[in-house]
Amino acid sequence: MPDQLPSIEDLLKKKTASAPADSASGTPAAAALAPDEDESLVAKTQGKLSEKIGDIAQHGKEREAQGQASMIGVEYIDLKGFPISPDALTLVPQEQAVALKAITFFDSGPEFRLAAINPEDEAIKNLLHQIEERHKSHGAIYQMTEQSFQEALKLYDTLPKIRKVVKGVQIKEEELLKYQGQMETMEDIGKILLGAKVTDVLAVVVAAALKLNSSDIHIEAEEKGIAVRFRVDGILQEAATLDKEIWKKIINRIKLIAGLKMNINDRPQDGRFTIYQSNKKIDVRTSTLPTAWGESSVMRLLNPDAIQLEFEQLGFRANALKKLMVEIEKPNGMIVTTGPTGSGKTTTLYAILQHLNKPGVKIITLEDPVEYKLEGINQSQINHAKEYTFAKGLRSILRQDPDIVMVGEIRDLETAETAIQASLTGHLLISTIHTNDAAGAIPRFISMGVKPFLLAPSVNAIMGQRLARKLCESCKKPTPLAPEELAKVKEVLAAIPENSGEKVPETLTFYAAEGCEACNNTGYKGRVGLYEILIKDESIEKFILSGEISEYAVRDVAAAQGMVNMAQDGLLKALEGKTSVEEIKRVTGF
Repeated sequence: MPDQLPSIEDLLKKKTASAPADSASGTPAAAALAPDEDESLVAKTQGKLSEKIGDIAQHGKEREAQGQASMIGVEYIDLKGFPISPDALTLVPQEQAVALKAITFFDSGPEFRLAAINPEDEAIKNLLHQIEERHKSHGAIYQMTEQSFQEALKLYDTLPKIRKVVKGVQIKEEELLKYQGQMETMEDIGKILLGAKVTDVLAVVVAAALKLNSSDIHIEAEEKGIAVRFRVDGILQEAATLDKEIWKKIINRIKLIAGLKMNINDRPQDGRFTIYQSNKKIDVRTSTLPTAWGESSVMRLLNPDAIQLEFEQLGFRANALKKLMVEIEKPNGMIVTTGPTGSGKTTTLYAILQHLNKPGVKIITLEDPVEYKLEGINQSQINHAKEYTFAKGLRSILRQDPDIVMVGEIRDLETAETAIQASLTGHLLISTIHTNDAAGAIPRFISMGVKPFLLAPSVNAIMGQRLARKLCESCKKPTPLAPEELAKVKEVLAAIPENSGEKVPETLTFYAAEGCEACNNTGYKGRVGLYEILIKDESIEKFILSGEISEYAVRDVAAAQGMVNMAQDGLLKALEGKTSVEEIKRVTGF
């Protein structure tokens, strides 16, 4: 074979020189062609030659891949033109196939075949293992080339209905019920986890989370093992420490179900999956974070039952609720709730929206992210990557002619000013702001740069809130307080304004719980809200306009108005036996 292939021009000259002469003109027959025909012949010949050269090069790559397969001890496959069935293709979703450069090309039921560009990648081996466990079949890995993969990848476009088959189907309701039937205590959960197969660990922790009514699942790589913990009633409870040797398989299983990239472990990722139950769907928001010993994974269970609550169930006292209802029924203005992450702000906002969601009312929300789907309400999710922020989204929402708008959080001056303008132009606006209590919201707005003369007329009400654990009804009992603690409690209760409408009983009886099987020996089961509601009246408006604003001064004005603060609300609930003084101290720090 010559070292260098002749050019198209050389081939044509050679062909023309050797062609028979035209009988009439004496010139070679090829020379008698018209210019257009000549160019067409050149293009056609060049195309065939290029195609041939490409085939030769690809054939070389296929032979190289075949040799590589032989070296590492796997089979080789060329998928160009291979009849891949839809059943085989659906074993790996398209997003995951692209991320791992792997594809299932054969599935007979008992057996399947997986082709990969890099068969030795640990993620490919984990994928093979996961498919084997999920479908109870036996698989084998094959070597393929990049072109072979690209040809097979085109088949996904012909099967639009299979793209999301993985999400929500690995963890079946019957699996959850099977495990939940064996779970009575946290100790039972730990034993089941320690004895479970790797592919069953995720199903076990989800079943346990639902059984415990947990809000979050924490699975974290540590130096000596894998910590599995559940956040129950706002407190993390450890269930088990698993063998650290299985960490890669567990985290890859989580990523597979949540739609995350399995080959990325050096930066955070966010995904989600859905648990389908007979009467509802539970979305699970999943986050992974690189840590010193591996990745930490946190799964937040967004149970729709958590937001289907009436105001009384949330913990609003009758007098405070009466004031709030007056404000949310107004056609315009701004209602803001404050508190740290995990204090129940989203639940409170959704309770307000559900109360206001009536025929003839248009409600639009702007959230980050949309956690719960609300029927009859237009919900929009911000996207920082596409510069769809709270401020820009709010301006767009106002063009949709809404009656009520919910903004997930007011974080900056631009969002604050747009929200205030909306509340002053005939819209009821509901939002949150991060401050410690209701009194801190006004100074926070001012520190953002909001002008007092705009803030004063726009605010209807500001709420501060926390969540406190409820005492277990099965094991709570009256408990005396230490003298120093009792003195502090009396001091806080004595400060309740006379015009608040709340009465403190003459005999103070408080409760505590020792713990029992019903509450997993914690003494608490469920949570209740602690609220303070600052209503904008003439005195508050004058105070804002005065410009002499501090949290302490706002608290004094609020007390004169008759506001019961969160600590006082909590102690009143403790006197009613709903919670303990110790819990109120932990939550409010009184």
